[in-house]
Amino acid sequence: MSRAVVFAYHNVGVRCLSVLLAHGVDVVRVVTHADSPTETIWFDSVAELAARHDIPVITPEDPNDPTIVAELAALQPDFFFSFYYRLMLKAPLLALPKHGAFNMHGSLLPKYRGRVPVNWAVIHGERETGASLHRMLEKPDAGGILAQQAVPILPDDTAFEVFNKITLAAEMALDRILPDLLAGRAVATEQNLAAGSYFGARRAEDGRIDWNQPAAMVHNLIRAVAPPYPGAFSDTAKGRLKVLRSLHPTNEIGPYGGRPTLFVRSGHLYAECGDGRLLRLLAVELQGLPLTECSAGDQINALFGTPALSLP
Repeated sequence: MSRAVVFAYHNVGVRCLSVLLAHGVDVVRVVTHADSPTETIWFDSVAELAARHDIPVITPEDPNDPTIVAELAALQPDFFFSFYYRLMLKAPLLALPKHGAFNMHGSLLPKYRGRVPVNWAVIHGERETGASLHRMLEKPDAGGILAQQAVPILPDDTAFEVFNKITLAAEMALDRILPDLLAGRAVATEQNLAAGSYFGARRAEDGRIDWNQPAAMVHNLIRAVAPPYPGAFSDTAKGRLKVLRSLHPTNEIGPYGGRPTLFVRSGHLYAECGDGRLLRLLAVELQGLPLTECSAGDQINALFGTPALSLP
């Protein structure tokens, strides 16, 4: 029976740990994160799953601390697996498992290496992404690929909806390759990093909308940071406008000549963007209060003295 140490967090961590257990892998330690009180926890708990299976769990601030390295070395693992664990594993750790360390990444590598790959893929209007199991190196997301599973991104999918697809894709990819990996038959395909891309982390401030951009780009930002992420927003003279959901824009040209404007027509709420095209807004808050499609015109008129709101 293969012995593994699993570094895991989030829904991908839960589902991929479940795959290992289903295949009879002896998971001798789970390394995860303590949930932060400043973060909205909308995802499943790796620690709870490990507890149900009586697997010892640790939550070190730095897994590369020499005491943690020594603790894991004493377990004599055959494999390390990293499933949406948020910290980098350095060379002393990666050298421990007899048969290598493997990471599940939420993109079709070598595209979207680095942080929050699902959100970046949606921002860039990709129509496909997926999950990739690859060998871990010190350079992030750069090792040879053992398995991939693609999923579609539909034009109105939010990052949350795509992430749910990625979770299933990760489970499928791991379940498919794991028997060969455990038996030593899996072959990795080296990545051409020059053909891919690397992206960093995102902050809540990165959700600020530039309404002068084309409607398609504004739509992609809105769905990339829609709840449970912090949401897209812009600040007006009367308070913060927060856009939680929009509908993929058509080629319809608006009435304001490309001047960014929020308005109501036929009971629907629209924003005209910098390219003159209309973006229908399905869920909006102004000053923390919801603007409903049927009453948004009256609400805007009451707040601003006009049924249309110029956008910054």
